[in-house]
Amino acid sequence: MRERMSPWQRGRVPLILLALAVATRVWDVGNPIVHVDEQYYLLVGDRMLRGALPYVDIWDRKPIGLFAIYAAIRLLPGNGIVAYQLVALLFAAATAWVVERMARKVGGSRGAALAAGAAYLVWLPLLSGRAGQSPVFYDLFVTLSALLSLRLPELAGERRVGAIVGNGAIVCLLAGLAIQTKYTPAVEGAYFGVVHLVYLRRARARWRVTGAAAMAWIVLGLAPTALVVAIYWAKGPAVFAAFWFANFSSILLRHGYPASKIAMRLLGTWAQLSPLAIAAGVALYAGPRGGVRGIAFGWLAAALVGYAMIGAFFDHYALPLAAPLCVAAAPTFSRYRRAMIVALAAGCAVFAVKLALRTDDRAAIHAVARTMAANDHGRCPYVFAGDSILYHLAQACLPTAYAFPSTLAYAPEQGATGIDEAGEVARIMTAAPPVVVTLDHPLADWNVRSLTVMRAALARDYRLVQIAPREGGHMLVYRRRTHPG
Repeated sequence: MRERMSPWQRGRVPLILLALAVATRVWDVGNPIVHVDEQYYLLVGDRMLRGALPYVDIWDRKPIGLFAIYAAIRLLPGNGIVAYQLVALLFAAATAWVVERMARKVGGSRGAALAAGAAYLVWLPLLSGRAGQSPVFYDLFVTLSALLSLRLPELAGERRVGAIVGNGAIVCLLAGLAIQTKYTPAVEGAYFGVVHLVYLRRARARWRVTGAAAMAWIVLGLAPTALVVAIYWAKGPAVFAAFWFANFSSILLRHGYPASKIAMRLLGTWAQLSPLAIAAGVALYAGPRGGVRGIAFGWLAAALVGYAMIGAFFDHYALPLAAPLCVAAAPTFSRYRRAMIVALAAGCAVFAVKLALRTDDRAAIHAVARTMAANDHGRCPYVFAGDSILYHLAQACLPTAYAFPSTLAYAPEQGATGIDEAGEVARIMTAAPPVVVTLDHPLADWNVRSLTVMRAALARDYRLVQIAPREGGHMLVYRRRTHPG
């Protein structure tokens, strides 16, 4: 029998999870360089408010919904850095609460459910989800969809056809919002839609009702993306072509990473996820697999498909697995208290080690930004390799629409942007940026053609004026010897 919770106990759980979210994330509040991705999301959101059109004036592959979140956050006081991190903290805490509610529904005890929610918050920073990575935001939409989907066995048992149709409408709209934050949640959204169809039939809905519901759910799931497509279509063929290429074509042109690098990423990710994965596996084979647990394990399978689709296997690509793994692990936590303690202790230990070993380069990044601002002479500096947040901190104009440094500087993007990357670097350098920032140790293999152009320009027209530490290497800051009139 499931334990009953008093109103005080129910209210206490979200407060505990909020406190844990603060404890695991406060270390990075105000840090402008938590991760290269979210630096760029903030930059794009900021420039959107200044009139920049994503995919045309500033280029990336992420759906515009993610940038809209950052643009909305940018309306809050400050320069956006603390604001996006605090908003992300609230999203993480809310998602952890949804995980806790789901864990209760799949059979977890009160303590096990709380441990599942806590585990979600502990594992986010282990997988580079310390601040505002896209899954930190869209996980809330997906987990709410999953929680609502757990109502289906009860609704079908009572033959509440209308309630299932309404439930599916909310779920698919939430999934549609997640898809406009990143496209991979489409797999989970499709799964939730199929599950609703299955239970709609179990509720003895007529085929005509089932077909109409399916069409309505598909429309709702696609509505946010369809709205964006319509907006870009209305802007004309050239703008629409830029949007379509960035969102749907360019990803197929990216180069793969060496098998050895992929293997090391997978090893590192799954070593960290192993406590949750083992507990989820025990729950799968030791308990019932139908009903709400079946839905929860199906969600985990759908999330795994989305994870495998991209193929690059950076650690943050596994962030969407954290919530379903924590939910799936809850029955094991409930049955084996020692497993719960060991799993949480392992996660906390890894978190503590990573926190202790973390380098803090925020003073260096601010120093470089000050150099950029002091020497811009009304022109646009160029971050060839390094941190795009430098443009934001220096309040600098952008010398290119391809302002995410890896787009032009690194080999995996070569031929995947729709332009000649080395040619774009040459164009930027011909415009004589007053300051150029690069790295002595790249984060990926160099685009050799772009690097050749850059090295020639630096040797001819620039001198090294600043060296600042960055993640075991150095940022190199070059100033132009003479400034064009």
